[in-house]
Amino acid sequence: MRRLAWNGVLALALALPAAAWPSHLVEPLQRDARRLVPRSLAQLLKERETQILEEARRLPPELVQALAADLARGALSEPTARALETRAAGAEQAIKAGRLSEGLVQLGALVRIAADLADPALASGPHGFPAGVTGEYYAFVERSLPKIPVVLDDRAALKLPRQRLPAYWQELAARSRVQAPVLRAELWKGGRLVSHRAIDYRNPLFGVASLSYSRAVTAIAATWLAVWREVKGDVTRQPAPVVVAPRVGFAAPATVAGLSRED
Repeated sequence: MRRLAWNGVLALALALPAAAWPSHLVEPLQRDARRLVPRSLAQLLKERETQILEEARRLPPELVQALAADLARGALSEPTARALETRAAGAEQAIKAGRLSEGLVQLGALVRIAADLADPALASGPHGFPAGVTGEYYAFVERSLPKIPVVLDDRAALKLPRQRLPAYWQELAARSRVQAPVLRAELWKGGRLVSHRAIDYRNPLFGVASLSYSRAVTAIAATWLAVWREVKGDVTRQPAPVVVAPRVGFAAPATVAGLSRED
């Protein structure tokens, strides 16, 4: 009976839009996020990049199911929020217990949670997106990546205590939901799927892709840092984002924190 129940959960999880950011996009996401954390932590995570990405792909099926369902409706349920917090607490406990490498891998694997919460392709609403929309969106993000300026989405988030993570995660889910209609509007017209190759940086979809990518990078770094501070990790030598002032005559934010993709 247990095996049948587990298979049922797995089947349902696979039926939901649980893939989220493809692995070839998760890699640059977490590499960009490392540029926002102290150098010591960035180095420790970089040394374990392969194990971290493998661990991130092994989220429990029941958690994948719950997270996908909650993101589709734009808000985390209390049980899901508790389950996500348990993952963060597990990394913290492993590090405090002296199992540094294990804890760092668990910490790094939170990239999957933070990235998914910042992903408008998962905030599709109760009826989901038409077939193919999500795939075209990710293909568009991948093609646009060289043109996307990575900016600091929320400076205050980098100083959050771990206890504030559930509330912050809720905010991410809500903000992703606001952007989701653009995917449907730009990638599904007249009852037909629009190829990502027919869209360029002047389309509103580029704005969504750019904002959601930077939101994901910031969320990953904020999640890592919240746990890292809780275990009294080294927080010195944290890179200072470059402040870029807008040119006269352009309606742009007063300041934006730019990040270089040079490793």
